[in-house]
Amino acid sequence: MEITRQQILELPKTDLHCHLDGSLRPKSILEMAQEQKVQLPTNDEEELNRLLLNGREVDSLVTYLKAFDITLLVLQEKDALARVAYEVAEDAAKENVWYLEVRFSPILHTNHGLRYSEIIDAVLEGLEKAQKDFGIHTGLIICAMRNRSASESKQLAEICLAYKNRGVVAFDLAGAEQGNPAKDHTEAFYLVLNNNINCTIHAGEAYGPASIAQALHYCGAHRIGHGTRLAEDGDLLNYVNDHRIPLEICLTSNMQTKSVSSLELHPFRFFLDYGLRVTLNTDNRLMSGTTVTDEYMLAVEKYNLTIDEIYDIIIAGFKSSFLGYKERKALLKKVLDVIGRPFIS
Repeated sequence: MEITRQQILELPKTDLHCHLDGSLRPKSILEMAQEQKVQLPTNDEEELNRLLLNGREVDSLVTYLKAFDITLLVLQEKDALARVAYEVAEDAAKENVWYLEVRFSPILHTNHGLRYSEIIDAVLEGLEKAQKDFGIHTGLIICAMRNRSASESKQLAEICLAYKNRGVVAFDLAGAEQGNPAKDHTEAFYLVLNNNINCTIHAGEAYGPASIAQALHYCGAHRIGHGTRLAEDGDLLNYVNDHRIPLEICLTSNMQTKSVSSLELHPFRFFLDYGLRVTLNTDNRLMSGTTVTDEYMLAVEKYNLTIDEIYDIIIAGFKSSFLGYKERKALLKKVLDVIGRPFIS
């Protein structure tokens, strides 16, 4: 049976791996730059799209990350942070994403003197308004940065703890993997784990399985962001599978950053067939020029997904969310009613 884009669009979905500073609307960037009197590299929307990649492939993750220097120029004010949080949730809701986890690093938004609490409050304000207006469920993930100091990571872990049960659902480690091992930030992760806070870590995107092993065994990650290199270590892969550790797969982003040389060689199909808990996500709606619906359609076209496999991936997304169990269970029951599957606790 042919699976159409309209079918995917109408299905309830999650986006568990979505960066705030990578998911802006180009028009909003231009408007905010004018309001804030910020000098952008260009004021031409078409040229700005090119500089922000918008689906273009680059030579590495490091090059890909340079586009964030532009978006961060307009994300140093509270109003801008609230606006962008609202807009990314609105965009997700329009394609029937029922649950969205947005992640960002407050460290990157302090250039104009904002305090961490002001930054997080602004983002939560935008997400909460979107929840009221569109009915979408959201959670916020605080990111530490691999290339920054361990002391900064611990500070962010402390602020994550302060916002537990106040909209923040997890702690993350992001940024370039090469030369920035996760184990350098173990103190921050000890703090969040000892306070019963969820954590996910970018790993196995631009570095091998050892990066994933560190994320799991040094930092106690409950989910892995990307994890494409997991296929290179069968023993670790079995551990991830046995413990039902979810993988936050971002197909377009993985191709752009050369995490994989081609979508045909992406391990997604292998992971799915082997029984791993895989989810599909955007990573960066702007830089990758994608939506959750686009990611599903890409998987349908490249890996010949059946409708039952699509349902399995959707269910995996809701099961892997960092919602509390009761809320997750209630939302999953509604999803299963839509797709006609029985609920199994």
